[in-house]
Amino acid sequence: MIERRKFLIASAMGAAAMLPQGVLGARTYAATAHPPAGCQDPAGTPNTPPLEKFVDPLPRPMTAIPDRSVYPGADYYEITMRQGSWRFHRDLGPSPVWGYWATNPHDPHKPIGMGYLGPTISTTHDHPTVVKWRNELPTTHMFQFVIDKIRSGDPQLAPIAPPPYKSKPPFPSNINVWNVVHQHGGYTAPQSDGMPLQSFSPDGFHAESYSTLDPSRVKPNEAIYAYTNHDRSCMLWYHDHGMGMTSLNVYAGLAGLYLIRDPADERLGLPRGEFEVPLILQDRTFHRDGSLAYTMTQREGEDTPVVNGKAYPFLAVEPRRYRLRILNASNERFWRLRFDVPRDVLPEPQLPFWLIGTDSGFRTPLQMLEFLISPAERYDLIVDFSRMPMGTNVTLTNYPGTQVHFPGIPGCGPEIAEIMQFQVTKPLSGDGDNTTRPKKLKLPVVAPIKPKPHTRRREWVVYQHKLFSTMTFNAVPFMEPSQDFIKAGSTEIWEYINPNHDAHPMHVHLVDFQVLNRQPIDAARYQSDYDKWVYGDRKPKDRPLLANYLTGPPIPPTPDEAGSRKDTVKANAEMVTRIIIQEFTPPTETIASIPGSGAELPATYIHHCHILEHEDDDLMRPWTIVGHGDHDDGDHAGGHGH
Repeated sequence: MIERRKFLIASAMGAAAMLPQGVLGARTYAATAHPPAGCQDPAGTPNTPPLEKFVDPLPRPMTAIPDRSVYPGADYYEITMRQGSWRFHRDLGPSPVWGYWATNPHDPHKPIGMGYLGPTISTTHDHPTVVKWRNELPTTHMFQFVIDKIRSGDPQLAPIAPPPYKSKPPFPSNINVWNVVHQHGGYTAPQSDGMPLQSFSPDGFHAESYSTLDPSRVKPNEAIYAYTNHDRSCMLWYHDHGMGMTSLNVYAGLAGLYLIRDPADERLGLPRGEFEVPLILQDRTFHRDGSLAYTMTQREGEDTPVVNGKAYPFLAVEPRRYRLRILNASNERFWRLRFDVPRDVLPEPQLPFWLIGTDSGFRTPLQMLEFLISPAERYDLIVDFSRMPMGTNVTLTNYPGTQVHFPGIPGCGPEIAEIMQFQVTKPLSGDGDNTTRPKKLKLPVVAPIKPKPHTRRREWVVYQHKLFSTMTFNAVPFMEPSQDFIKAGSTEIWEYINPNHDAHPMHVHLVDFQVLNRQPIDAARYQSDYDKWVYGDRKPKDRPLLANYLTGPPIPPTPDEAGSRKDTVKANAEMVTRIIIQEFTPPTETIASIPGSGAELPATYIHHCHILEHEDDDLMRPWTIVGHGDHDDGDHAGGHGH
């Protein structure tokens, strides 16, 4: 399958056509999605009704309040997954949604949350956090029709194992809802990582690898996890990772921000408080009554932009610098973002901005006009509205024509242009803008990781054994035991070999990394030869040798990737994408005096595509950190040494 839930019908997609901006003050509507020429939605595909743009103010997720009395030396939270109601737009009715609610230690009758998404968890570098995650969701899924299709073995949706492996159902026959929470990007022991097979249901059913700390304090529908917060100052996020249904659970609303701050940041002169704005970008489709419609069994991508839970919101801003912390929390959509201004305001139609950080923290400031952000990536920006005359509208725009899985083949999915608007309508407050100009910011420089001649290389082939079917890494299903054993403390280069026609955002749990380069490959010939190897005897010595398929020189990382620490990378179409991971070392120390909270070797983690539909459909594999002398995978199917 080139994309799961893609090409179900050759032309089963749609496009969102936007009505042009009228004269100043005119109302602007998003038109009902219309497929471009040559494409057609399957009969009955829902499309969002026309919505007036920029009439709903941007919500800001509330911040959870820690209880510091439960585990000395740690912040403690109790966070519950519940179904609730949320209105995504003024002109839409309320929709059933799923969300996270944090207990308020000062008032247990006023939990903290919106109903959709979750409250922000704000922490301090090296100060641990302990969370009790509680599952009170319904036992029937909001998108039960998809669960039923997967359970029935629908070949477009259910994981189909390549030979010689046998397919296994992703969830039990009596389970329609189960969940687990992953702290995305965190330096976390495996028992608190929130991997799919650690799922647990609202009625207390546990997947095979379910684990909890402090078991005497939990009920069957709960789990306690501990987080080190050893990460650098950065914006992580937390989201559902339920086995086989992550895509549906996140689509229903199960995601939230996780900030790690460092007291040293206060000396940098960055915008703070109301001038630091989180933006959680998603795309959603709505029925006429306002309820969520999941259409990715019929087409790729959804038709309406949603930011912090609102469709086409606006934010009233002052003429000053703002720090925008952007998360792409979409299931599938890549966004190519820019800030459009009226043509009579600036010499160019885009407002320049500064990139000051990515997934895993700060980097050297870089001035940009646009950037591409794939699912799960985070971008930390400084945007200066001080040159904008009062009354100016600055529109966050998805570069016109950017398909859902950009870069790759031209897509027919809904094309979203305008996302939200920044309206320069508030007078400058206080003593004005005293923040540091971006070009003068003294941010940590990310030293490049230098590969050595004998640095271990490990290959991960995005393999699809049958068109329109499941994708796997190295033609091995996720459920098979780990075959990749990595020495603790070692450095490795991982090579994502992607003969597909579309890009995939690859996320590695536990570690951060740097992008080394990309290199074009003869994708058709590689795919053909890899097929022969898979359907043959799979002898390691006969596996296609990557060097024989390279068709051009290595391409350096993009300017926004270079000099950045990442936990998610775009594995571009018909290329090998190389990342370097400096040190595979899990956190072994005890956290908040909780027995068993540190990692023990061997320690198994996972990596996967962060197109959530691909992750659910098996583009995901475990890997294991071992002590020196414990195991050597040699030239196993999961990789090879150079």
